[in-house]
Amino acid sequence: MFYWFLKLVALGPVIRLVFRPRCDGIENVPSDGPAILASNHLSYADWLFMPLVLPRRVSYVAKAEYFTGTGFKGWMQKSFFTGSGQIPIDRSGASAAEGALLSAKAVLERGELFGIFPEGTRSHDGKLYRGKTGVARLALETGMPVIPVAVIGTDEVAPPGKKFGKVTRPVVRFGTPLDFSRYEGLAGDRYILRSVTDEIMYAIMQLSGQEYVDVYASRAKADAKQAERAERAERDGEGSEGRKAS
Repeated sequence: MFYWFLKLVALGPVIRLVFRPRCDGIENVPSDGPAILASNHLSYADWLFMPLVLPRRVSYVAKAEYFTGTGFKGWMQKSFFTGSGQIPIDRSGASAAEGALLSAKAVLERGELFGIFPEGTRSHDGKLYRGKTGVARLALETGMPVIPVAVIGTDEVAPPGKKFGKVTRPVVRFGTPLDFSRYEGLAGDRYILRSVTDEIMYAIMQLSGQEYVDVYASRAKADAKQAERAERAERDGEGSEGRKAS
């Protein structure tokens, strides 16, 4: 009930009025029955806009820290994420991927839509990064279709590293469902998993128009931060040398 209250009464109407999100290809999402929605990930606002344009509920997994806070703030945060369709998952342990898979299967078994970001984390520079194979494993083990999704403009609404950006009109595009039944029984083959994942990411790239980088987003972020630190240290060093010379 809280999910629909947020979507139809409390939060949804405000977001629609302010941002006027546009939707393309909604006919590709079934009106009932389970399906996997695999989307690019530009902003923390992605999980708000994509479900907003659909008449159906979409569930995601979210880090467990959102559900374990204490006090009134912790209770509010837990209530919000639980009520808005998020499923807690501990991402720190070795069993994180298995836990996410089980949670996703439970959603699909109920005949619902499950949303997933194959990149695993937000893009720090607007590019599309290599997908993790969890989405392929989920598709092959459940036999569910994968609907590629592209969100465009959410990185302007809520840029990486900031809570708020500018008011713009995001676009959500739903592509033609991808059927991987030809790989039935091959969920344990890592080459098949990589091939299926790459096919999904290619479909997302075509929808979003993003530049694709065949590197994991987490690695690209770490490399970018390291390069930034090195550049800052170099500038600081040059500044010290200049002060000594003067």
